[in-house]
Amino acid sequence: MNINTSNNHDNGEQDQKGVSKKRYMPLLLINYTCLFLGSVSSSLLSKYYFNHKGSNKWVSTWVQSAGFPFLLLPVFLPYYLFQCTQRKPFTRFTPRILSLSIFIGLMLGLNNLLFSWGNSYLPVSTSALLLSSQLVFNLILSAIMVKQKITFTNLNCVILLTLSSILLALGSNHDKPQDLTPTKYMIGFVATIGAGLLFALYLPIMEMIYKKVYCYAMMIEMQLVMELSATILASVGMVWDGGFTEMRKESKEVFDKGEGVYWVTMITNVVTWQLCFMGTAGTVFLTCSLTGGICMTALLGLNVLGGVLVYREEFGGVKIVSTVMCGWGFCSYVYGMYVNNHMMKLLDDHKQNINPSIEMAQPQPQPHSDLHLGLGV
Repeated sequence: MNINTSNNHDNGEQDQKGVSKKRYMPLLLINYTCLFLGSVSSSLLSKYYFNHKGSNKWVSTWVQSAGFPFLLLPVFLPYYLFQCTQRKPFTRFTPRILSLSIFIGLMLGLNNLLFSWGNSYLPVSTSALLLSSQLVFNLILSAIMVKQKITFTNLNCVILLTLSSILLALGSNHDKPQDLTPTKYMIGFVATIGAGLLFALYLPIMEMIYKKVYCYAMMIEMQLVMELSATILASVGMVWDGGFTEMRKESKEVFDKGEGVYWVTMITNVVTWQLCFMGTAGTVFLTCSLTGGICMTALLGLNVLGGVLVYREEFGGVKIVSTVMCGWGFCSYVYGMYVNNHMMKLLDDHKQNINPSIEMAQPQPQPHSDLHLGLGV
């Protein structure tokens, strides 16, 4: 192995956050944008499908991951078409990473099914507020699995979101559709909580794996395999439930907006779900699992407002209080992050002022040019 290759390998093992802000911040903003657009749009479109007599839970599950072919573009085009990278796709994609990606993809597919099940029975606002409980699980699991430090702001956020979910559970039973039985409503309630728990488990697991991931391009490749696995699981469920012929039948005979609107809804849902999952994965890769959970929880408030504005769902006192408590918990966490980062910056400045000569003498690590973007390997 030559010196340049050896240096590339050593630099590739650095922490993925140790890159220049010139590339890091734009990439982070892109992932935040994908997460914002994907989360809000996919939630509303999923509910649109069920509101207009769509009823197949497996179809709703399938569209959440069926957009994985879109990921082929960022995986293969930079190397084969644009030739802006020397890294060949799936470099260092070991059998262990492949098996982990398949396993997590199946877990993600189960999470998608639970979400579809809950979303088919519950109003968007109720479903969104229930999903906020994932942050509670996320904090606990992150503390156990990735040694996330628990602070006052973390605990404050957990307490507020827990109380918010309890309030919702006690006071939202009256907003269920008239044709929905109490049994189905409870199934939707439990399924949504289960989806939140699985998603909370997914985030710290991915953070643990991403610590061993070589670059951002490799993260996209893992996401491609995971989405493919989830799609295979959903496809098996669709075949077991009547096959894709039932999907065509539903578009022509069941969906009350017509066949054209049905397929437009499906295609746009596929795209928006892919944006949501890619934004989530990218956020976790570039930051941490808890930050990803925090961002998802913040967007749930917009999903609540979206359900009220678009579908005219009831927004009574209980939901108002629950939403305020969700926002309160999120703001307290963001404020705690701001204070912590500010204190760390002051501490670094203080150290530099005390020992400027030592700081100047120390060699500065050169971040790998491909650590996030897959360039120059």
